[in-house]
Amino acid sequence: MQPLSTPVDPADLPPPAAVRPRRAWALAGTLGGLVGLVGIFATATLTAPAEEFRGDNAAYVAAVADGTGHVWAHQAVCAVVVVCLAVFGAGLHRYLGAQEPAGSLVPALAATGVGLVLVGLVVGGGISTELFFSLGAAEEYDPDVIAPQLTLFATMAWLWGGIGLTAGAVAVGGLRHGSVSRWLAVFSLVTALLVAATQLTPVQYIALVPGGIWVIVAGLALAFGQPAAARGPRTV
Repeated sequence: MQPLSTPVDPADLPPPAAVRPRRAWALAGTLGGLVGLVGIFATATLTAPAEEFRGDNAAYVAAVADGTGHVWAHQAVCAVVVVCLAVFGAGLHRYLGAQEPAGSLVPALAATGVGLVLVGLVVGGGISTELFFSLGAAEEYDPDVIAPQLTLFATMAWLWGGIGLTAGAVAVGGLRHGSVSRWLAVFSLVTALLVAATQLTPVQYIALVPGGIWVIVAGLALAFGQPAAARGPRTV
């Protein structure tokens, strides 16, 4: 004989426990944007004393030869930002995937944009190792070899154009599907247009400014500023 089971009234069940929003990934983006924006600008002062020697590589290198501390700091900044933005990109992909309709390209495009910035940061930070040792023994190196390294140092880590793709994807998701709040979608659209302008003119490196600001603001907004309806059934 099997014991009879009594149907359970759903009304008698305890309410499901609230899911605590996961905010670390979004705050990682804010930290990465802040460190990147401030750190890259600060370490760029390495080449400031040498601007008048652009036509003379020997004088140019001599003017910055004591700047190895800037180079080391630049490498550290890039490493920190790479980790922070990698976490942010993965979290953003997961977050948008929970809000967007099935099959939407928005999550993948948003993460791809962050990935493009990571490539620039890895290359821009990577040149710091060679530049650190060559500047530390500048008298042993051909200045025509060091000068191109300085060019990469002053360019690659600034190329945050990929954030324009990320911001554009977030804008589309927010305006079409409500995946983020409307104000963040509009802010993302404006940022995407500003970044696009830097990519269509010979000032690509200045994309760091609107891109960095967007990552800072978007990280805070996604951590604290999204209404409950925009978080969807799975809070991330």
